[in-house]
Amino acid sequence: MDRCEEIVANVKMEECYAGMSLVFNGERDDLRKEIEDAIEKISRKTSLKPLIFDNENTDKTHHEALYIEFNDDVQRDSGEFFELLLKELRIDKCANDVI
Repeated sequence: MDRCEEIVANVKMEECYAGMSLVFNGERDDLRKEIEDAIEKISRKTSLKPLIFDNENTDKTHHEALYIEFNDDVQRDSGEFFELLLKELRIDKCANDVI
């Protein structure tokens, strides 16, 4: 299922850093909850605890995003985390596979 209209995923990988942004419609609280639940589920499954940043806006009139980041040695295992998260959210592809 291609959910790129609902959730846009971008991945960025550099030396000692890996990050993913998940952008979604701020008016869709169900998408926020689905993403947060998926992150928690994959964290439990992999025992990885990424840093999570949120740009939530109270007016809910635009797109919002959750940013998932890994630093240092942990970033080496982040690829599996991101793949499992995309699968859990039923996202077939990233807008930018690696930016």
